[in-house]
Amino acid sequence: MSTVITSIDRHSPAERAGVRAGEKLLSIGGHPVEDVLDYRFFGYDPDPELELEEPDGSRRTVRVKKPEAEELGLNFETYLMDEPRPCSNHCLFCFVDQMAPGCRDTLYFKDDDARLSFLMGNYITLTNLSPREIQRIIDLRISPINVSVHATDPKMRSVLLGNKAGGESLEAMKRFGAAGIVMNGQIVLCPGYNDGAQLQRTMEDMASWGFASCSVVPVGLTKFREGLSKLRPVDRELAGQVIDQVNAFGEKCLEQYGSRMFFCSDELYIRAGRALPEEDYYEDYVQIENGVGMLRSLISEFEAGLRLEDAPAEASAFTIATGVSAKPFLQELADKAREALGVSGQVVAIQNDFFGHTIDVAGLITGRDLIAQLKGLELGERLLIPINMLRHGGDVFLDDLHVSDVERELGVPVTVVEQDGFDLLDAMLGRK
Repeated sequence: MSTVITSIDRHSPAERAGVRAGEKLLSIGGHPVEDVLDYRFFGYDPDPELELEEPDGSRRTVRVKKPEAEELGLNFETYLMDEPRPCSNHCLFCFVDQMAPGCRDTLYFKDDDARLSFLMGNYITLTNLSPREIQRIIDLRISPINVSVHATDPKMRSVLLGNKAGGESLEAMKRFGAAGIVMNGQIVLCPGYNDGAQLQRTMEDMASWGFASCSVVPVGLTKFREGLSKLRPVDRELAGQVIDQVNAFGEKCLEQYGSRMFFCSDELYIRAGRALPEEDYYEDYVQIENGVGMLRSLISEFEAGLRLEDAPAEASAFTIATGVSAKPFLQELADKAREALGVSGQVVAIQNDFFGHTIDVAGLITGRDLIAQLKGLELGERLLIPINMLRHGGDVFLDDLHVSDVERELGVPVTVVEQDGFDLLDAMLGRK
């Protein structure tokens, strides 16, 4: 843990108060500061008093004049003011354990940190929370917390997580719910483990514990599972059964709580060969980050953008590269753009040779698969790829290749498209 101030934002309340880089932040308003949660929570108040320790060990207090909610403007060595907490589980389905060699280093680190859940939206299992940390979350009213639940049968959850604390940490969920902490959940469906009666129990328990929402997603299995537990993928039949089961319970929740709470991911609908639900099913897309409604949102936005266009467009030919599962949907949108506006484009599904063909989502396509499967094809003048192929905020693929590497090898400029239907239409029309 390091609360040493490394820099101070220009013109910030802390700079105006005379706080100096190199000092250590000890407390805010008399509350000890251990990490970013304390800093963010207690720093929210108006005109807080900071206790600081200077490099020579002497201490002083400073009153910072600011309105409620304005940032103090202090920066520390790390965002968390601490190291991220590693995962202590050995989940049967862990994707990191199935990661191919040669990917970027950050992909091999497993975090399970409640602070990242609150600040960044990460999903955590709660298995490494101490009683003190559980109480701190309640006392500070930290919400929302995103929880990887998977099962609420204590024995089953311990098996799935490979950790006896898997069952014990269910008590934390109950305490959070009773305290009014907002919780969003995720269930990774592993056939033969947490489907059927186990899934039903899990949904019933989560609803009674006060979860706000939960996604149900199929387990992802790569070809790199040597030495790992035997798991089978979710097939067409099971996907259909799960959709029916989840939606039936969701209807009961809608009647009782005003929300269906439980949502199946797009991938389950694709595997079952079923049409995507309409927009009102998704309740403002509360679980879109888990792939629930991502395609429906994209389609709705694209069609809304298309209605705003009132004349044919002049745009160069393009190719969209995507995963196998999304190809039919993007092809339909490309066809609509051609019929309405006369733009010329094709959609190519990239088989995932890197991770194995059981992985069919766009977000896990690598730069080398793009190059290998598109080289020699007539791509037009532009290649469009979704932003989720790349590291957040960067231009690096999972295999550490850069967008510039793909451009050089394929001889066409690459346009990165946001997960947004309007942005996709703009990219097709050459406006990006």
